[in-house]
Amino acid sequence: MHNFSDRLSEVENHFQQEDLSLGYRRLIDCALDIGQPEFYQKIIHYSDEFYDPEISDQQKKEKGLLLLDELKNYPAPLFLEETVLLSTDHVEKAYTNRKFKLHPISFNLKSRQIVGLVGENGNGKTTLLRLICGELAPTNGTINYSFSAVKAFSFELKSELIYIPQRIEILYGTLMDNLQFTLSSHGVLGEENVLLAKVMLARFGLWTYKDLNWSQLSSGYKMRFELVRTLLRKPKVLLLDEPLANLDILAQQIILEDLKYLAQSYRNPIGIILSSQQLYEVEKVSDEVIFLELGQLKKNTQEEQETPAITIVEIDIQNSKEDLLAVLEPIGLHQLKYNGGSYIAYFDGEVRFATILKTLGESQLIVSYIRNISSSSRRFFVN
Repeated sequence: MHNFSDRLSEVENHFQQEDLSLGYRRLIDCALDIGQPEFYQKIIHYSDEFYDPEISDQQKKEKGLLLLDELKNYPAPLFLEETVLLSTDHVEKAYTNRKFKLHPISFNLKSRQIVGLVGENGNGKTTLLRLICGELAPTNGTINYSFSAVKAFSFELKSELIYIPQRIEILYGTLMDNLQFTLSSHGVLGEENVLLAKVMLARFGLWTYKDLNWSQLSSGYKMRFELVRTLLRKPKVLLLDEPLANLDILAQQIILEDLKYLAQSYRNPIGIILSSQQLYEVEKVSDEVIFLELGQLKKNTQEEQETPAITIVEIDIQNSKEDLLAVLEPIGLHQLKYNGGSYIAYFDGEVRFATILKTLGESQLIVSYIRNISSSSRRFFVN
């Protein structure tokens, strides 16, 4: 979406459709893209009202729309075109003290792109992230960084490319103290320092915790705070190792939505590589999904998603396997597997998912769950 006015219209639609939380967060995104400190102050006042239980949803909606109208009066920010940030060229990693090997991996990461990295534990996801961030040296192959003249293991690389491991470092002091220190270290001083720290806390749902110490946060909110602290450093590339592990289902969805929106920033677009066990959630926001199996690469590209060779459906039913076979065989079922929890049904690619849904809907089977996994990384786990 290269037209900033279209982005503002999208935010307005969120408010009009009563999606207040999403409209609020996206309003802050637009304010951050505009980058005017005097407007940050208005966001802070709005945040006090937005989290006030005495303020009605209608009042929050009206105030959000008024702020959006004000934002339209500012000059649109310059749109930075997408660029390739890094590329791996047949990167391998072999360990001398264990049998595991990360086999040759090649892919590109662009700005505004999210690459999902999935696979069972022990299949090389963390190894690949540590290679990219420079914590490990590849046995073979090269990693090229296009966003500046950086080299692996250099300070310059660590300031442009930030890796957040699953277990984040311990911090001390209040949330505001930590954020203000981070901003000061990157040249943001004075009133803007305080305003920007508060705006980012509001953006990530930490407004009501802004006066707490870091140690008082739950593990899930500590991850949110680490994202805030990291994004204030304006990285070009963000590597996240299992950021959803300590979040509840709703929080997982919100964080992933937020990452997608923040990657699309006008002023500070970033490329994100996201490692997670939450397949479906990651696939919703990823432009490309990389599946690692025994250290080997399987790529789930958009082209593969659009032209699946076969149709694969995952089904949970309260009936027997024989009942399910009797319903699906007449529409071209090739194979039916049971993985201990769900049935996996295989059809020719010409058999549409809509046909399968219609057939099951017209049957007497009691279906509790169904999903088309023809283009999902889930198909790698069940094959």
